[in-house]
Amino acid sequence: MTLVLNLLAWLPLINRLPESLLLILAAVICAVVALGAVSVVALVAVWAERKVSAHMQCRLGPMEVGWHGIFQTAADGLKLFIKEDIIPAMADKWLFIMAPAVVFSGALLAWAVLPLGPTWVPADLNIGVLYLLATSSLVAIGIIMAGWSAHSKWSLYGAMRTAAQFLSYEIPSALFLLPPVMAAGSLHLGTIVDGQQGGILGVGNWYVWNPFCLIAFVCYYVSSLAETGRIPFDLPESESELVAGFHAEYSGMRFAFFFMAEYADLFVVSAITTLLFLGGWHGPFGLHGTVIYILKVSAVIFVALWLRWTLPRLRIDQLMATCWKFLIPLGLINILGAGLWLALTGDFQ
Repeated sequence: MTLVLNLLAWLPLINRLPESLLLILAAVICAVVALGAVSVVALVAVWAERKVSAHMQCRLGPMEVGWHGIFQTAADGLKLFIKEDIIPAMADKWLFIMAPAVVFSGALLAWAVLPLGPTWVPADLNIGVLYLLATSSLVAIGIIMAGWSAHSKWSLYGAMRTAAQFLSYEIPSALFLLPPVMAAGSLHLGTIVDGQQGGILGVGNWYVWNPFCLIAFVCYYVSSLAETGRIPFDLPESESELVAGFHAEYSGMRFAFFFMAEYADLFVVSAITTLLFLGGWHGPFGLHGTVIYILKVSAVIFVALWLRWTLPRLRIDQLMATCWKFLIPLGLINILGAGLWLALTGDFQ
């Protein structure tokens, strides 16, 4: 926001506007830039998933539009945006229309505090971790709105599963984010990343090497896959049972928003994993910067894509039992162990 205001101040006509209008204009510009960034990341992630799945199955994947089909996802997105937008006759019209925007807004708001480098931070909040946990629940609210408003039993079943799954896995996600927060003594994402700088070969101080943080790293990643509805935890939209789940009645642009939100969420949880456990933008041998950070996030995303084409879908009872009978008790025990370690040694390195 400050950078945008400084740029606007250089424009001869714009800088004469009242301060309130300048703030509104800067906010609109920031929102458009963020929307564009999220859209580009979502398009690239969809293309990467299609190519990764194709090579895992000895296929080529998209090859026609652009080099190795790199523009195929953009073409598919354009096709969805010009398709007819159908609203079921029995649907709750306004909730049906608002639901995709709420889901996408939840993903977009999370990007506001994600740093992309040591000096590139959209909103430098000192409670960044808490903010990310709060915005993630907005996605679940939008999905429940979509399923309930469509007046379809398949959509409603998907929404009910979403309510059970997403809100349940919020608890272990929060529990497993606490060990690195305790180690850094702060909820500020930049402070947590700076606490992992240095060490052997430049990676020795990453929190993931601590046994309690290693447990938190693995279990948070599992919880984040469940929270984003990725296979093997994609019960809310399991095609073999619920047609398409909560978005079965959506078409055109609104359908595209659900897909963009899914991959934007995948980037967010991968970025959180990188920032809190894998050193953020600090790389080996003293290397650091945005490129190192993006490479780490891409590697974490690749693991999620790999798991999708490797593991079968869980049953709903297995899904909930994993959360309540395993992850939550383990999270509480892990916090206790991390607290004792911190009290006895003074740090996690």
